[in-house]
Order: sequence, then C-alpha cells, then structure tokens
Amino acid sequence: MKKFLINIYLIIIAFVIYFLQSNFFNWFTIAGVMPNLFVIFVLFIGLFGSKIMGTIYGMIIGLILDVLFANNIGISFITLGLVGFASTIFDKNFSKDSRFTIMLMVAGLTIFYEVIFYFANYFVSSSSIEIISFIKILLIEVIYNVILTIIIYPLMQKFGYYIENEFKGNKILTRYF
Repeated sequence: MKKFLINIYLIIIAFVIYFLQSNFFNWFTIAGVMPNLFVIFVLFIGLFGSKIMGTIYGMIIGLILDVLFANNIGISFITLGLVGFASTIFDKNFSKDSRFTIMLMVAGLTIFYEVIFYFANYFVSSSSIEIISFIKILLIEVIYNVILTIIIYPLMQKFGYYIENEFKGNKILTRYF
C-alpha cells in the first residue's frame, strides 16, 4: 500500500513540476532559457527508487511531453528514459548524501539530455545546427538546474530516503546473515 501511495505522490509531483515548467518558469527565464525540472525529477526517481523505476518514469514523462509539446513523438521518450537509466547507474557508483555530487549529476545529465535531444531533433527534422547558440542555452540551463537543485535538495533527500526504504529496503544485514 505504501508503494502505491508513493507512486501517487510521484504522479502528483510530476503534475506540479509540469505546472511549474509550463507556467511559472515562463516568467522567470534567464536570457530566455527555462530550467528543465523533468531531468531533475527523473534523476531523483532513478537515484532513490528501484532499478527500473527511473527508466519507466522517464519514458512515461517523456511520452507525455512528446504528445503535448513536440512535433516529433519519441525524442523526449527516449532521452528521459536514458536519463532515468543513467541515474540508476549513478545510484550504484556515487553517494546521494553529498550535495556537490548531486549537483554534478544534475549538470551531467542535463548536458546528456540536451545534447541527445538537440541532435535527435536535428536528424529527425533536418533543421540547421547552431552550435554557438546551443552551447549558450545549454550552459544557462545547466546553471539554472544546478541552482534549483541546491534549493530543493533537502526536500529531495528527505523524500528520497523514504522512497528508498520502501522500494529497496535496508538489505545490508541480509547479505551477511
């Protein structure tokens, strides 16, 4: 029952993030660039949830974003799914207790997401490549995402460890006994 409630909470959080992304951050852009809260959210789910939870949530959110906003369906689906998968790899190799480590993960996955998204859009819609403007937008978005991660990190960590205890459990002693 707790796992079901956690999934309901995560869906509600996804709707709140969608509202913030589409309405609130339209007013608070830096040089016309908004943060990508969905990358942070999928990273959060992948770090603290089960092995496939981040990938599944990333693909579902990506599909919804593709249907609502994109001309080409499938690009956000694939890229957010890859972000979710990469975050499960980060869970095994890095500490979730360090704010600096989380900031590096957010920066790296934002770059990863945007580069794949940009070049996939280029190949699908055959638009022109403007590397200088892309790099400028990418750097601003990375800084924006990192700043927001610093602000919301205590909430992420508290709710994340609750999710981790429910989905993964504390299985340290079971290995030895």
